[in-house]
Amino acid sequence: MKKLVLMGLVALMSLMGGVNAQLLYKISGNGLEKPSYIVGTYHLAPGNFADSIPGLKDAFASCKQIYGELDMQDALSNENRDKLEKAQILPEGTTLSSLLTKEQMDRVNALMRETIGADMTNPMLAAQFDKMTPMALSTTLTVFAFIKKSPNFNPMNLLDSHLQLLAQKQGMVIKGLETVDFQVEVLYGSSLEKQVEELMCVVDNFDDVVEMAEFVTAAYFSQDLDQLLDVTNEEGEGPCASSPESNDNLIYNRNANWVKAMPDIMRQAPTFFAVGAAHLCGDRGVLRLLEQAGYKIEGVK
Repeated sequence: MKKLVLMGLVALMSLMGGVNAQLLYKISGNGLEKPSYIVGTYHLAPGNFADSIPGLKDAFASCKQIYGELDMQDALSNENRDKLEKAQILPEGTTLSSLLTKEQMDRVNALMRETIGADMTNPMLAAQFDKMTPMALSTTLTVFAFIKKSPNFNPMNLLDSHLQLLAQKQGMVIKGLETVDFQVEVLYGSSLEKQVEELMCVVDNFDDVVEMAEFVTAAYFSQDLDQLLDVTNEEGEGPCASSPESNDNLIYNRNANWVKAMPDIMRQAPTFFAVGAAHLCGDRGVLRLLEQAGYKIEGVK
C-alpha cells in the first residue's frame, strides 16, 4: 500500500512539474564576488533534458568552469578506461560461477533469460559475463532492464557528459571533484563475499529493484528534490537497502569532501557544479552543508 501511495504521488508530481520543482541552485555570499551554480543530475538522463531545467542556459553562460563528479574526458582516457574495466573483472583464475553455488547460478541464469533473453549456459555469454564481478553483473542487469523500458535511451548522450561537452564548446575549464581511482574504490572496493550477497539480493528481488528505480527516475524528472529524497528514503527501506556504512561511503562522506573543496574552487572563478541529484538532498546533502558553511542557496526559477 505504501508503494502504491508513493507511486501515485510521484506520478502526480511528474504531471504538475512539482510545487517548487527545481534542480538548479545559485550559490552566493560568504565572500564570493560572483555566484556559482549547482545542478542535480541523473546519470541515466538524456543530454537534452538540460533544456528542461529552468535557468540552466543563463547560469551556464555566466560560469567560467564546470566541475562534475569526474572530468569525463579524463575518465575516458585509455589509462582510466582500463582501470574501470579491470575493476569490473574478477581476478585471474576466478569466475562468477566459481563464486556462486549451483543453486545461486541457476537463479542468476533465470534472471538473465528474463532480462536479456539468454544466460551463461551460452558459451559466448559465459565468456563475457562469467568474468564480471558480482557488482558489475548486478549493475549491468539493472541497466538492461532500464533500457528495455526506455527505447530511446542513448548511452552516448547522457546528461553529465552532455554538460561537459557544452562546456568544452564554450571554452570553459573542465574538472572533476573526484578521480577515477577514488570512484573505483568507492563503487567496486567491497569484498567479493559482500558483492555476492548484494547480487543475490538483487536477483531475488529484481522486480522490486526495477520498480524502485522507476520511482527514482520519475521523481528526478519531476525536478523536485524533496520528492526525490522521499523516494530514495523509501528505497532505503527496501529488501536490498544499503547499510549506513555504505551510504556514508557512497553519498555522505563524498558530500562532505566536495563541500570542503568547493570554496576554493568558487573563489577561483564562477563555477557550474553538476553532481548526482541525490547528493543535494537532505540534512547531509550538499545544499544544506553549503548553507551551514555560510553560503546563500537559492533555487533558480
